[in-house]
Amino acid sequence: MSRKNFINTVLKIVGGIAVLGAGGLLIAKPKEKSQDYSPFFSQLNDALKLYKRAIPELLIDLDTLDANIAELKKLIPNNANFRIVVKSLPCRDLINYIMAKINTKKLMVFHQPFLSHLAEFSDSEVDILMGKPMPVKTVSYFYETLKPNNGFEASKQLQWLVDTDQRINNYIALAKNLKVHLLLNLEIDVGLHRGGFDNLASVENALKIIQENKEHVSFSGFMGYDPHIVKVPSILLSRAEAYKRVKDFYNDCKNLVKEKFPSMWRENLTFNGAGSPSLEFHAKGDSPLNDIAAGSCLVKPTDFDIDSLTQFKPASYIATPVLKKYKNTPLASIEKFKGLLNTWDSNMKNAYYIYGGSWMADLYEPKGVKLNPLFGKSTNQILINASDKTPLEVGDFVFLRPHQSEFVFLQFGNILPFRNNEIEGEWSLLNNA
Repeated sequence: MSRKNFINTVLKIVGGIAVLGAGGLLIAKPKEKSQDYSPFFSQLNDALKLYKRAIPELLIDLDTLDANIAELKKLIPNNANFRIVVKSLPCRDLINYIMAKINTKKLMVFHQPFLSHLAEFSDSEVDILMGKPMPVKTVSYFYETLKPNNGFEASKQLQWLVDTDQRINNYIALAKNLKVHLLLNLEIDVGLHRGGFDNLASVENALKIIQENKEHVSFSGFMGYDPHIVKVPSILLSRAEAYKRVKDFYNDCKNLVKEKFPSMWRENLTFNGAGSPSLEFHAKGDSPLNDIAAGSCLVKPTDFDIDSLTQFKPASYIATPVLKKYKNTPLASIEKFKGLLNTWDSNMKNAYYIYGGSWMADLYEPKGVKLNPLFGKSTNQILINASDKTPLEVGDFVFLRPHQSEFVFLQFGNILPFRNNEIEGEWSLLNNA
């Protein structure tokens, strides 16, 4: 075993900090963690113990959600609409709750099953913009399986995103075949370089194709996603310059429509963009957008703990019950060392197996718990540790913060909304199949 691998193995076992010096390997003894639940999570733990069952649950704090909605409203310009990003909030009850609070009927959808579900239950006022281009076979499937609804008309209320001339032509052929009219929104590359039309010549050619087939398709606007504004290292490109480039190209595209395709210009075209990370830039009053999309900031998973979103607070948690508790930490094949390990690291004096565990999420409450470094990942029962000064018993709940909402939420059957530490019901997640 190399010296580096030896050090890494020792570190995993003892959980300390190693320093290599002239005298060899020095390891600092871990500090004992001794934190109980904060009052907020202590009350939530008690509420969950009274709930009808004890399994991993996805929780939404409605009080914090309301506060985040209030912060979001401050960032939406007066001349812009707000569009809810469904993939980040994949629950119809949650979407309806936010719709009512923000007074919007605009949605951005990224997944055909979600689209079909929402179209079935949407009224004549809902406006849906696709957040990524769909394969033409998927578009065809949507129309072939579209169910009667409450007045939703896809030809007027659904904008399909297109990113290439070939996709536009494929959609035109489909429109002819199905005898439907499609609204086409052009994805433009404003600097992220994840696809879309990246120069004015390509935008102009795409508009020509649409204009020449106006009996089958109509131009409905542009979409330019710009999280790179805050994610590109400032040493490479300042945020101010990144935003200026976004704004300039977007405005050039809008002017192109006005000047060369005046018959396609209308006041209700959708000029969409932003996203949670770049909201603050579009709030300045000089944004080319009239349609602002966001979602994750409202529930704020850990991936959105960034400096441009500090005013938003976490509103989503995973709660999972403790199934088993053991004194010390017995581990397969090194049972005889458990006394030594637990003497060395007092944070391993108590071992707990929780219900599930290998989510894209971080342990959050009580603060004294940590993942066992040797047991490894498990989606069934994962091992966590705590010291004697962190009171945690079988039946208590451990709380985690998701890394993201769009994937993690869908691992649960429903959402439990709560207010003042009281569970208010169950909200079903969108159908993912």
